Amino acid sequence: MLLTLHLRDFVIVDELELTFSNGFTVLTGETGAGKSILIDALSLLLGARADTSVVRHGTDKADLSAQFDIQGHDELAQILKDYELEGDENSLLLRRTIDATGRSRAFINGQPATLAQLKEVGEFLVDIHGQHAHQSLMRAESQRGLLDAFAGQTELARSVRQAFVAWKKAEEKLNEASKHAGEYAAERERLQWQIEEIATLNMTAGEWQELQSEHSRLSHAASLIEGGQSALETLADGEVNAQSLLAGVQSRLADLASLDPGLNEAVELLATADANLSEAVHALRHYADKVELDPGRLAQVERRMDDIYRLARKYRIEPEQLAGKLAGWRARLAELGGDEGMEALAAAVQKAEAAYRKPAAQLSKARGATAEKLGKAVSAEMQTMAMAGSRFEIALIPGEIAAAYGLEQVEFQVAPHASAPARSLAKVASGGELSRISLALQVVTSQVAEVPTLIFDEVDVGIGGRVAEIVGKLLKTLGKRHQVLCITHLPQVAASGDQQLQVSKVQTAETVLSRIARLDDAGRIEEIARMLGGVDITDTTRKHAAELLGIA
Repeated sequence: MLLTLHLRDFVIVDELELTFSNGFTVLTGETGAGKSILIDALSLLLGARADTSVVRHGTDKADLSAQFDIQGHDELAQILKDYELEGDENSLLLRRTIDATGRSRAFINGQPATLAQLKEVGEFLVDIHGQHAHQSLMRAESQRGLLDAFAGQTELARSVRQAFVAWKKAEEKLNEASKHAGEYAAERERLQWQIEEIATLNMTAGEWQELQSEHSRLSHAASLIEGGQSALETLADGEVNAQSLLAGVQSRLADLASLDPGLNEAVELLATADANLSEAVHALRHYADKVELDPGRLAQVERRMDDIYRLARKYRIEPEQLAGKLAGWRARLAELGGDEGMEALAAAVQKAEAAYRKPAAQLSKARGATAEKLGKAVSAEMQTMAMAGSRFEIALIPGEIAAAYGLEQVEFQVAPHASAPARSLAKVASGGELSRISLALQVVTSQVAEVPTLIFDEVDVGIGGRVAEIVGKLLKTLGKRHQVLCITHLPQVAASGDQQLQVSKVQTAETVLSRIARLDDAGRIEEIARMLGGVDITDTTRKHAAELLGIA
C-alpha cells in the first residue's frame, strides 16, 4: 500500500509531505484547488510521460517520491531482485525528477531506473480509475480489455494477438511467393547450388584468420627457428651470456650494498630483471620445442587457402566473409520455403494458423465463462444506483473472420428494465447512466484486483442524492479489501471516508500555492458543510454535515 508521498516544486505545490492510511480516504476541495495534482504526481511516479509544465514556475526542477509497503508481493520482490533494484525489506521507494528543460530521471530504491521499469513495478502497486473512464466504455477495445482482465486472461489475449500477427506474416510471405512464383523458383535454384558450392568447403567462422597465421608461421619456420636459437645463445646458452653476466653484477652490487644502502634500489631492480630474463628464456625454449619445419603441412594449408580464395574471388568478397555469405543465403532460402519451396510456405501458414486458433479458442472459452458472471455482478451493483430493474449483459458476437483480438467481438449491452431486450451500451445509455455503469464495473472488477491501492478520480460525476450515498458506501466497502483513495465533489461520498484530506489554494505575495491538510472531525464537518451549502455556511448545513458523518 501507499505509505507516503512527497512533492517539491510540482505544479503549484512548493513542498508537501503526505502520510496515507489503509481503508477509504477521500480528497475534497474547491474546483481548481489542485485535487488532481496527487493523481498526476502518482502517474509520473508510475512511469507516465512528463513535460516542463509540471515544474513549478520559477524553480529548476520538480522532485517527487513515494514509499510503498510491498509485504507479501513476492512476484514484485523477484522483479526488483532481477533488476538489482532491491531496497529495504518489504519497502519500495520510487522517485522522479523533472527539470525545467524537460529532462527526466527516475529512481527505484535510490538506484537509477528506466520509465519502462517504473511502469512494470507500478502495475503491482496502484490502479487509477480516471474521471473520464465512462467515456472509454464506448470503445470496443476497452470492453474487451475489461472482460479479459476480469477473467484473468490478459496474458492469453496478448498471446493471441502475437500469434495472429505471426499467422498474417506467414500468409503475406506465401502470397508474395505466389505472385512471383517464377522469379522465386529461379532464385531458390540459384541459392541451392551456391549454398552447396560454399558448404562443401565446410568453412568455419574465424578459420581464414587461423590459416593466415599458421601459413605465416610455417613459411617462415626456418627463420623463426634460427632467430629463437640465436636469442637463447645470447641470453643463456652461449659461453658468454646475459644471465651469467647479470648474475655477476648482482653479486658484486649486493656486496657493495652492505657498505652503502643507497645501492639497494639498484639491487632490487636487477633482481626483477633477472626474474624477467629467466621467464623469457623459459618461453623461448618452449617456443623452440614447438616450431618445426613441416613442408607437408605448409602445402596442405596453401591448398586450403587457394580453395577458399578461389570461391571468395568468384563471389567478389573477402575470404573471411564467406561464412557470413553462406548464412545469409541459407536465411534467404528459408524465407523462400527452403528446398520444398511453396509447399513449405503453405505448411508454415497452416502451422501459424493452428498456433493462433488454439489459444484463441481458449480465450473464447474463458470469455464465455466470465461474461455471464461479470454481467450479473454489474447488474447487481446497478440496482443500488437508481437503476432498479436494469440489466447489464456482455454479448460475445462471433466474428466473420478471425482477428487479432480473437474469434468474437465483445459488446457491453444494457436493458433499461426487466422485459426490455439488451442493446448496445453506446446506443441506449445516457451520460448519467454511463457514469453509474462505469462505476459499477470499476467496483466489481476492483474486487478481484491484485493491486493493493485503488484511486478513483471523480468517477462519481453525473450522480447525486441517494445514489451518491450508495456510491460512498460501495467505496467504503471496497476500502476493507484495498487501500482506496477517491477525489470527489459529493458530500455523501466524502462523508463515507475513513479519512479526509482537504485540498486548498493559498495566495502568497508572489504566487498561488496548493495545500493539503488532514481533517479532524470538526474540520470534516466544516468541509462537508461547504460542499453542501456553497458560499454561506450556516448552522443548519453544519448540522446536516454532522448527520451525514454520523450516518456514514
